[in-house]
Amino acid sequence: MIVRILASGLFRWVCFAAMILLALHGEARPAPRVPDLVIDNVPYVEVVNHWNYWFWLAAYASMSAALLAVGPARFVRFMITGGILSLIRGVCILLTGLGPVRGEDVNAERLAEPGMLWTAFTELIDPTGVLVRKSAHLYLSKDLFFSGHTATLFLVTLYLWPWPRLRWTALVLHFAVVATLFFGHIHYTIDVIGAWAITFAVFVLREGYGTHRHRMIEAT
Repeated sequence: MIVRILASGLFRWVCFAAMILLALHGEARPAPRVPDLVIDNVPYVEVVNHWNYWFWLAAYASMSAALLAVGPARFVRFMITGGILSLIRGVCILLTGLGPVRGEDVNAERLAEPGMLWTAFTELIDPTGVLVRKSAHLYLSKDLFFSGHTATLFLVTLYLWPWPRLRWTALVLHFAVVATLFFGHIHYTIDVIGAWAITFAVFVLREGYGTHRHRMIEAT
C-alpha cells in the first residue's frame, strides 16, 4: 500500500507540473478582462488575497491527510483522480483566454523574454516559490479556468463523503475557501461553477455515482 500511495503522489505531482506548463503557455497570450456580476459587486480585501494560498493549503492538506488515515485505498484513487483533473484544467486554461480578474495583463510580454518561461515554471512547481516568494501572483496574473482551489477541495470532499463528520468539515472548509476567491478577486464566478461541474463529472466517471459507500467499506 505504501508503494501505491507514493506512486499516486508522484503521478499527481507530474500532472500538476504539466498543468503549470500549459497554464504558462496560456498566460503568455494577451487577454481581456470580462465583466462578472459577483466580482464586480464584492469588495476586494487585500489580506484575503495575501493569505489565500496558505488558507487553501491548510484546508487541502488536512482533509487529504484525514482521507489517507481513514481510507488509504480511497486516498490512492483520490490522488489519481486529482492528477487527471489537473491535466483537464491545464487543457482548459490553454484553450481559454480570460484576462486578470484584478489588475493589468502583464505576462504576455514578460514571458516572451528569453528563459523567462523556464524560470516561471521552476518557481511555480516549487512550494516555497508559491508560498514564500508569491510566484503565483507574479507569473499567473490572468484568470485560470477553472478554479484549482475549488476543484481540489471539492474533490477531497467527494472522496470523504462516506464519513459524515469529515464530510461536513470538508464542506465548511471548501465554502470558506471559495469565499476567499471572491473577496480576494482571484477567480471569476464561472471558474467556480465550472470547477464544481467538471470535478463532479470526473469523480462520477472515476468512481461511479452511488457506489462510493461500497468502496469505502472495501478501502477499510
